[in-house]
Amino acid sequence: MSDIPGLFVVAVVLLCILATHSIWAPRRMRVKISALLTTMLFLPLVYAAMVLLLSKPKPVNLEWWQANAEEATVLGSSMREGHGIYLWLQMVDLVEPRSYVLPWSQELAQQLQDALREAEENGTAVQMRLPFEPSLDNREPKFYAMPQPAFPPKDRDQPVAPELYAGPARDA
Repeated sequence: MSDIPGLFVVAVVLLCILATHSIWAPRRMRVKISALLTTMLFLPLVYAAMVLLLSKPKPVNLEWWQANAEEATVLGSSMREGHGIYLWLQMVDLVEPRSYVLPWSQELAQQLQDALREAEENGTAVQMRLPFEPSLDNREPKFYAMPQPAFPPKDRDQPVAPELYAGPARDA
């Protein structure tokens, strides 16, 4: 949401420049008023379109700013066969997660399902490799479960205190 006011200000400035050119052009008064009214009606349309797009998932091929991202964490997913794979991704460089849609692919859907299942068993997250690169390379899966974190190392130097483990109770 933080980008909307800035983008709207840029749109307003550009529309004001266009309206100014229309007003000062050597045209009839009707054409000038028509250009000014069109500009005034276009402003709410631009704002409404920007706000409406906030709730829509962005196609991955339209991502420009994060196009070189190496990995992303999959926070959530939904699949519609024949339509697309909808993902909620957390990028390393961004604070807020973003919503994206991948074109439907049976192979990608199966990879995602397998990674989700494995991540649930391991208690870890699902990662997505090169989320915005349209790669035809099928050697490495695009989705994978993070490995289980290693257990902390045990200190062998410290003896186990006898009061911590008394062993099974014995009946006398």
